[in-house]
Amino acid sequence: MPDTQSIIDAVQAGIEADRDWLIGLTRDMVRIPSVNPKFEPNPAINREADVQALLEPILKQDGFRTEQWDAFPGRPNLVGEWAGDEDRSLILCGHIDVVPVGEMKDWSVDPFGGEITNGRLYGRGAVDMKGGVAACIAAAHAIKKAGIMLQGRLAIHSVVDEEAGGFGAIDAVKKGKLAKAVLVAEPTWGDVLPVEGGLEWARVTIRGRNAHSALRYNEIYPQRHDKDRLKPGVNAIEIAARFIAAVRQFELDRTRAKSHPLLPLGMNTINIGVVHGGTGLGEHGLPTVMTNPAIIPDVAVLDLDMKFLPDENSADYRRDFEAFVHHFAQTDAWLRDNPPTIQWELGGLHFPPMNTSVDHPLVTSLMKRKAAIGKAPQARGFVAVCDAAHYAGAGVDGVIFGPSGDGFHGANEYVEVESVVETAKVIAASVIDWCGIR
Repeated sequence: MPDTQSIIDAVQAGIEADRDWLIGLTRDMVRIPSVNPKFEPNPAINREADVQALLEPILKQDGFRTEQWDAFPGRPNLVGEWAGDEDRSLILCGHIDVVPVGEMKDWSVDPFGGEITNGRLYGRGAVDMKGGVAACIAAAHAIKKAGIMLQGRLAIHSVVDEEAGGFGAIDAVKKGKLAKAVLVAEPTWGDVLPVEGGLEWARVTIRGRNAHSALRYNEIYPQRHDKDRLKPGVNAIEIAARFIAAVRQFELDRTRAKSHPLLPLGMNTINIGVVHGGTGLGEHGLPTVMTNPAIIPDVAVLDLDMKFLPDENSADYRRDFEAFVHHFAQTDAWLRDNPPTIQWELGGLHFPPMNTSVDHPLVTSLMKRKAAIGKAPQARGFVAVCDAAHYAGAGVDGVIFGPSGDGFHGANEYVEVESVVETAKVIAASVIDWCGIR
């Protein structure tokens, strides 16, 4: 039997020979608009199901046992599996939903045209992350075409809804679609990313007491507490301003005290991204009146995007923040009796951290195989979050590795053609390393 390296050489040669097929598959995927309907509902461009319909026959032809199910109505996940040993099982994962195009005037090419110019394939989703999905499928295709039988079970997960929180991958995990390891082919510019921090979305609601703005003096200036005094208002927006300043200090303290060697210093930030202030807390959790400055507001609602480190956990992070909010409330007579409330997993969103060792066999394989055919990669951390988190939260060792490009979530998105081919070659080699050969 040939040695492993000669088998890998043959598979990578097959990918090179079929590069037009791989780039054609990427282009075909880009030409199907699969905008996440949570951002822009429009059946003409919400075509995730059509992307899965394109991919499933390819997986079937390569001997995968396939399954589709709706993660949301009309929005199916697609899973293909080759049978094999569980102790060497591996998932290759990518999402096929994309963000909206934005302003068409900002694009110099058709966002869904798949135009190739100067070695770049343009279009929404080209690098985020249809190029990565195509590379995963091409890696498996080349292994199959070379007549290789893997020892470990290999699965390909093509999931929806990553851009809105990863609920497609969450649904796959809930259905038990797991393995010993997962490779998510998000764009990494050829580097190997074995860690990413966790992410919480939280809502902090601060309650005050409404009153007429003409009586503001009764709230902020000393008054005699006689029997005829009206109850003073309590301006929730002003409390929120003090709270925002306190959060900034809490953030500074955390980022100075804690870091991770594979991530930039200070990445564990707290972004106060949305603030609502007004009067009357409605059933939807927001003020019902936000257009009348003649009312001293009794509600301020702040929505926070909160990152923590790969070697931290959600329970400790939440406990620390809750303690901070409690101590903040103790500094104010009103808040001591009316403390702010915290709603975790706002919108159902929560990303567990991923903290795979740099010495993990899948990580070392990717580092070795990438260096063998191109620029030596760096092992670093992912500063954002992706579907790898949801598998990691279920105990699956994760790593992120994918192609190069630019313009994701912006205009003129593109993936570098050569990087898609190289990514497929590296993934194929690491699949063979990890899963082994029968």
